[in-house]
Amino acid sequence: MKRSLSTLFATLFLTLPAWGGVAHASHDHATDHAAMVKTLSEGQVKKIDKAQGRLTIRHGPLGNLDMPAMTMVFRVQDASWLNQVKPDDRIRFLAEEVNGVLTVTTLELVKA
Repeated sequence: MKRSLSTLFATLFLTLPAWGGVAHASHDHATDHAAMVKTLSEGQVKKIDKAQGRLTIRHGPLGNLDMPAMTMVFRVQDASWLNQVKPDDRIRFLAEEVNGVLTVTTLELVKA
């Protein structure tokens, strides 16, 4: 019995570093995935609706929303952004679901 317990403890002790490595690798993968998901998407402003606080954007795939390329309407988090863009401007943006509404939470104007 004593020998069995010693063997069990030795086995557990020797495998702990391996478990730590697995957890660390998983953490790195999660970090990489989070960075990928937060990557800005490319788009082109098609229409601005200041009264409703919305932009119509023709965009490429939105990885964080698992959405293919298309043209769609988004609410903007900051209404002042609507004064900084005009139709046909190229932008980089991040759209997220905020309170059930697709919302642009980050917006950058692409300089020509």
